[in-house]
Amino acid sequence: MELQAIHDTLTAAGVAGLLGCDEPRPSNKKEKDQGRSGLPFLMVDPAGIVPLLTACRDMPLLRFDLLIDLTAADPAADGEDLWVLIQLLSLKHRHRLAIKACLPKSALSMPSATAVYRAADWHERECSEMFGITFEGHPDPRKILLPDDWDGYPLRKDYEFPTEYHGISCE
Repeated sequence: MELQAIHDTLTAAGVAGLLGCDEPRPSNKKEKDQGRSGLPFLMVDPAGIVPLLTACRDMPLLRFDLLIDLTAADPAADGEDLWVLIQLLSLKHRHRLAIKACLPKSALSMPSATAVYRAADWHERECSEMFGITFEGHPDPRKILLPDDWDGYPLRKDYEFPTEYHGISCE
């Protein structure tokens, strides 16, 4: 199923949180804009991510049974938003879906997707410690990559790597 058909199916079902769909960037380098990958994606309101993912999983026409990836991106150090990027796969219908939600850096919080897709668990934990995003309702928000006393979020563009950690040089 093509992106527009997926968008229309979700819109017809009245799924909250859907903001629109976007096609891939043009191949002409002069027309490319920042943050546009080769995949078409749905833009969603972060607050409505759980009902949207539930509809994507449960609607017979869509049946996105696997969450393939959930990550974040910081497009610019001086930018106002972080992006949460989700990729779903339907084994039955053999189609994919990319989802993008923009979170303001001043309020990095959104509902957890773990109630819909258990695979979101470790992905959200990684996004939390690497980007500083809080996933409301996450069942186990412990860190998995960094020590508990690590300061900052290493995958953000404005992060300044420390020169020392507990007397150990990081240079």
